[in-house]
Amino acid sequence: MEIRRVYSHLNGHEYLLVHQPDLWAEIEAAIAAVDADSVRLKVSREKTKAGNLLFDPRRLNQLFKKEFNQRGWQESRVSYLVGETEGAIRQTILLRSRAEQQARLDQLGEASFSTYNQIDFIKDGVAIEVQLGKYFAVQYDLHVKHTFFFGRGDINVGIEIVPTHTLMRQMSSGVAWFENELANIIREGRSNPAVPLVLIGIEP
Repeated sequence: MEIRRVYSHLNGHEYLLVHQPDLWAEIEAAIAAVDADSVRLKVSREKTKAGNLLFDPRRLNQLFKKEFNQRGWQESRVSYLVGETEGAIRQTILLRSRAEQQARLDQLGEASFSTYNQIDFIKDGVAIEVQLGKYFAVQYDLHVKHTFFFGRGDINVGIEIVPTHTLMRQMSSGVAWFENELANIIREGRSNPAVPLVLIGIEP
């Protein structure tokens, strides 16, 4: 797999090149090691692609997981509590431990609801999401996942890896693609999302 497009939001790419160049080189190596052709196995039943061999996103994800895990990147999952009202949420959202959150909600006399945020890979203050699924998932990654881990101080940069338009056309319909997600980011304005990001477009 190759990196064909890179977009830097709030100097995310520049931050890596200056402060963590070895980590950026590691990301490039992990992507380059993914043999996409080995998982071009899905026979399409879609009307416009019937009979074509498409890239299997589930198996492609497994290849990315293998390459990043071998380089010390691991999934991160953080569970936390939310209350019933805006006021309670505002008082607990910056508390890091569930015990602190529960104590504050008890003090406020509010019920607590358990939830969590998860990121595919994290290492040395950098988070990576490999998004080969439906288009709406990228916006959730950018505005919820990366923002959540950045707000906690767990990361300095978030990275979103998506197919280019060229690769998207060789996958099932509804998959997110780089050029469209880039347009979405630009449309939202320079400071939104409020976290340094690198959008990476990949293709075989």
